[in-house]
Amino acid sequence: MQWIIFMLLLFISSMEMLSQNRWKKQVNAGLLENCTGCVLCSEENGCITCHHRLFLLIWRDGIRQYGVCVHTCPPGYFGVRGLEVNRCTKCRSPSCESCFSKDFCMKCKEKFYLHKGQCFRQCPPSTAAQPGTRECQETCEPGPWSEWSACTHEGRSCGSKWGLETRVREVPGTPREEGAACPALLESRRCRLRKQCPGEKTKLRNKGKKRQKKQRTEQDAGT
Repeated sequence: MQWIIFMLLLFISSMEMLSQNRWKKQVNAGLLENCTGCVLCSEENGCITCHHRLFLLIWRDGIRQYGVCVHTCPPGYFGVRGLEVNRCTKCRSPSCESCFSKDFCMKCKEKFYLHKGQCFRQCPPSTAAQPGTRECQETCEPGPWSEWSACTHEGRSCGSKWGLETRVREVPGTPREEGAACPALLESRRCRLRKQCPGEKTKLRNKGKKRQKKQRTEQDAGT
């Protein structure tokens, strides 16, 4: 009976040792995988420091955190190079897919639109959503048209059959940004002019009288 109990205890002990060996192999394999590119590595926290060309990425799961070394930071992070360690820093906004700095987004996640480094579900006033680029583009809201200007041709209001008249409208508020989508702010149209300016008939008549008088004077002098 004692022999049977001894054999049973020996069997249980051997099974526990086998399980521990398997667990150690799994831990070592996972540690080896998580420590790729590491200079210092911890069994509990993964990479602590990386080779100088790699970035240290800290994953957090509740109160637990562990590090891995990566060539490029994943979406939602941006790389910061330092003297001792290069780190992947998380973008502050959860709607940001990639960022230049913690507070300046470069690309937003789906259903969000980018405007001046921030992500919006709806574009701010005076901007319009561009679904293709997922960006908010500046727009213009001009004021009313002015009255049509006087009809002129080369600075003159007569002496030609046709001239041009124009009207304008302004964008109130702050100056619009470059690239803003604005409607037409100036319009021109053709208009009719008086072909003969006022007083020209009188001038021509007086000129004709002077010519006739001069001719009569020359005739009288010849006789």
